Amino acid sequence: MLLSQSPVDTLSQVVSEGELKRRLVHASGTGLPLLYVLEFVTWTQLGYVMLLASAVAAVLEFFRLVAGLDWAIYDDLTRSYEQSNVAGYALYVFSITAVVLVFAPYIAVPAALMLTIGDPVSGVLGTTREAGEPKQLRTLGAMFAVCLAVSVPFLLPAAGVAAGFTASVAAAAGATLADGFKPVVAGYVVDDNLSIPPAAAVAAGTVLAVTGTAPVFG
Repeated sequence: MLLSQSPVDTLSQVVSEGELKRRLVHASGTGLPLLYVLEFVTWTQLGYVMLLASAVAAVLEFFRLVAGLDWAIYDDLTRSYEQSNVAGYALYVFSITAVVLVFAPYIAVPAALMLTIGDPVSGVLGTTREAGEPKQLRTLGAMFAVCLAVSVPFLLPAAGVAAGFTASVAAAAGATLADGFKPVVAGYVVDDNLSIPPAAAVAAGTVLAVTGTAPVFG
């Protein structure tokens, strides 16, 4: 008798082991904003934690790109096209740090979660596409749904139902746009690890600023 394949077996056929490791590392970053959500640290302390994480990432990238350091961990954290560019994991840390330092918690935390949770989901679903092909609508739809789900619990209590939900939709749309469409600036592709949190935070912040329902900056 032939046994049907499990979802894990099917997933392993379309997602390489290295890519799956990167996605798991990506998702593990959820622990950073949760330090604040679960009240292990204050908002100010989380800012210091993120600054330290950014400093570590910057040092690692300096030794990798300038000194030629070749640790095995880089095989799990970087892709082939990142050999001569700042790697996605560093951009990931830098972008979360930026929104934490600039925006209020109810904007910055969901913006960070859109990267740590939404992007891995989108990335796994997007592995079935051909090289150079844009992400499918179902992939972008999943990204939007995840981003909306993580933003509503933070923005609704802060800004009220109407403005909070509108800000959540705007943030999810901004993150989805950053995930699905990567602009090229001076010949450099803007990585979504860098663009997702700021795009989400700016979109949500704009709604809150226009409606005047909650402070935008932390």
